Amino acid sequence: MAALLFGLEEEVFITEPERPTLQSLYYLSRLLWQDPADYYTHTACNFTRGKDLRFGLMSGIEISTGIFRNIPDLLADLRRRRRELAGVCPGLIVPVGHLFDREEPTNVSGMHVHISGFPDRERAYRNLVYFLPLLALLSVNSPIAGNRFYGCSYRWAEAFAIGPLREDRRYRFQDLIESKRLGTLEIRVFDPVWDLDRIRILLECIQAILLVDADYPGDIEVYNRLRLKAAKEGYVEELRSIYRELTRLLPLPEDLFRHPPAEAVKDLWLRQGTLAVYSALDNGYRNGLFVPRPVKPYKVRWPLMIAGFCGYYLPKMPYNLKKVWSEW
Repeated sequence: MAALLFGLEEEVFITEPERPTLQSLYYLSRLLWQDPADYYTHTACNFTRGKDLRFGLMSGIEISTGIFRNIPDLLADLRRRRRELAGVCPGLIVPVGHLFDREEPTNVSGMHVHISGFPDRERAYRNLVYFLPLLALLSVNSPIAGNRFYGCSYRWAEAFAIGPLREDRRYRFQDLIESKRLGTLEIRVFDPVWDLDRIRILLECIQAILLVDADYPGDIEVYNRLRLKAAKEGYVEELRSIYRELTRLLPLPEDLFRHPPAEAVKDLWLRQGTLAVYSALDNGYRNGLFVPRPVKPYKVRWPLMIAGFCGYYLPKMPYNLKKVWSEW
């Protein structure tokens, strides 16, 4: 049996209380200097672009795991890194694909899964394409944009950094790519999700799909038609046959797809508003409970922003430039 290797990049927002600020760089600097050998290459920061800059410069931040053969080991590493991020961050850690108050397609956060070690790259790509519209529902959680209900995932439908599949698999901004920098298959479509059980199930599904001795009709045109429909409507009729195929590989309750995280997010938002959702997501990320908590007042301090820029962004610049060059 092939020995698959998995790695995961998790992007989240740090809001104070409802928007990210450049203080996020200060929290990253604290994390970096806690363990420079590890976090120099296992953290990143993102910024908004173009017209979205009028709403603020800071976007999400990223932590990434090591590379693992065993899914429990990867999840243990992610759990540790989440705990260490929470330990240096007094703001709200919000694992959501898109913030709720505006429509900002460049201000998004995602969860990227890297896989290597499969015996047949062509089969791996096709099989993932076949199941991906269904698998994405395990994590979709950005149903609100511009303070209006959008669907299951504004990010999946509208974000600049992902998109419909192309013939050129190395083009960076699509839902599934062949990574130029790492040589992996990189699934970029997933929203970040606080629930580690859903991440475990997602990884187990990917593992089963890549190890099965079967070929599935992973058609790019079919995928591109389904992605927008599922992003807006969720578990549509066309996905039921894909679900039945998946259950032959890994028995899973249909409710995991029928009721994605976006449903709970939307219900809480309708009852209690944006800040309650962000506090519940923060609570879920830190403590495993999607339950709102009281939010304390936050102060944005310029000295902390400057300290973050000098202590994190400047030291990371050589690595970031090298990374961007290798990805393009």
